[in-house]
Amino acid sequence: MDQTGVPSGSGRSGPGRRLFLGLAASAIASLPGAAARAATGAGGSGRRLPGGTRLDTRAENALPGSPDWRITRPGPARAVEGFAERVSIRAGEPLGLRVSTTCAFYTISAYRMGWYAGMRARLVWRSGPLPGVLQPKALVDPLTRMARAEWRRTAQVDTSDWPEGSYLLRLDTTDGQAQRFVPVTVRSSSATGRTVVVNAVTTWQAYNRWGGADLYRGTTGKKGSRSLQVSFDRPYAGENGAGQFLVYEAPLIALAEEMGLPLAYTTGVDVARDPQMLCGAAAVVSLGHDEYWSPEQRRHVTRARDAGTHLAVLGANCCYRRIRFEASPVGPDRTVVCYKDDYAKDPGYQRGSLPTNDFRRAPAPDPESSLLGVIYDGYPVDAPYVVTHPDHWLLAGTGARAGDAFPHLVGVEYDRVNLAHPTPRPIEVLAHSPVVCKGRPSYADTVYLSLPGGAAVFATGTMRWVEALDATGPAGGRANHGLDARAGHFTRTVTANVLSAFARGPAGRFMPAQDNLAAHYRDTATIHGE
Repeated sequence: MDQTGVPSGSGRSGPGRRLFLGLAASAIASLPGAAARAATGAGGSGRRLPGGTRLDTRAENALPGSPDWRITRPGPARAVEGFAERVSIRAGEPLGLRVSTTCAFYTISAYRMGWYAGMRARLVWRSGPLPGVLQPKALVDPLTRMARAEWRRTAQVDTSDWPEGSYLLRLDTTDGQAQRFVPVTVRSSSATGRTVVVNAVTTWQAYNRWGGADLYRGTTGKKGSRSLQVSFDRPYAGENGAGQFLVYEAPLIALAEEMGLPLAYTTGVDVARDPQMLCGAAAVVSLGHDEYWSPEQRRHVTRARDAGTHLAVLGANCCYRRIRFEASPVGPDRTVVCYKDDYAKDPGYQRGSLPTNDFRRAPAPDPESSLLGVIYDGYPVDAPYVVTHPDHWLLAGTGARAGDAFPHLVGVEYDRVNLAHPTPRPIEVLAHSPVVCKGRPSYADTVYLSLPGGAAVFATGTMRWVEALDATGPAGGRANHGLDARAGHFTRTVTANVLSAFARGPAGRFMPAQDNLAAHYRDTATIHGE
């Protein structure tokens, strides 16, 4: 170890490196309690991080949490369910809700998701009893098989005192028989100097089967019966209305807020809509499953990265599907269009829009590897995660050694380096995990890369990374798939190191990647995916 507490022998030297590592070590030392232990294996001082932001993450998480936020009585289908009229709002903007229930009255409780001494949520607002109404079943478009709820507004909520963040609104019937979540983001007005958490709402919607079909399967289960478009004008069927948020996003939000980092919150829809959303951001965080991007979102993230904003990709299969937004009767950008292999039938494509197929595919190929350094390689897998570069500074405090394996951490989708596609260099492989996908041997890669503008990119290469942050006990404890406490400690430590370093300055300039692809892909044919 050198005097900063980061492993020596990494091939980097000079005053710039020492300055950056000193700043990173200072950031880690300031983490509270468990987060500091996750970053370094030692206790932290609790010192406040600098940088004035409208959201004071430390002060917010010092407020009392609400242990009763979880759903314990989901109740029968259609007993209560609802959706928000917008995926995000700014604090103070009215939030319209459309709720259907079989009960005469229901209430709304707004929980902001964070750390809160481990409780994970804080009650910010609660309504009184509101009159319930049973609204119509789903309407399904016969051409696109898109399901939507043509419901009337049942409540409008004043959000004046709501701090920025990711929220779950809980709907409770007053007879105590049913509960459901409605997710919504209170987005930040500025990302300058902050780490930006991007809720992957388009991917949640792509996998939402409320009303019969999603972008994968329809009512018959056959490929040809899937939707070609999906709508935000409907509840989420999964996780009691929370969609994919609780598995793929909430664990990272808890860790980042426990660390006290300056954070900003937004959604992929908002990044696409607002070219200035990421201006001056310290880092952008893509969470556990962030598959569906519009060309506008990709362009704005790429522009931010090239201007010096770091990118942390804490999942796999990121930026894989190219989509387009269209309006619905409720408002703009409420319909996600993705025809995939049937892109030529898309009326928007026929009018001159880009095809709504995979980014890497013709007729407008733009592989995601040019942004991320890695590229999606397959599904499904379940494999050990194998460390190959334990002395890298981002693995400080993990205790990992070369060859250490973490069972089940690679899955269920994975990414790898493949130079058959455009790939920024230099790029450093930190973990190179053998997998077999549908009989085909391959690898899942965790990478760190640096860019001329000072930005760095960290990509985990596995979809289970964020889920593993909650693994604190024996296999199968607080996470699925047999992930255990070793995997939890490893992922939390590395994630804390990444977020701390990315919040502190131009990691790509002070700690440039030392390209080591030749050590892992020993012949040209393998490196190029031939």
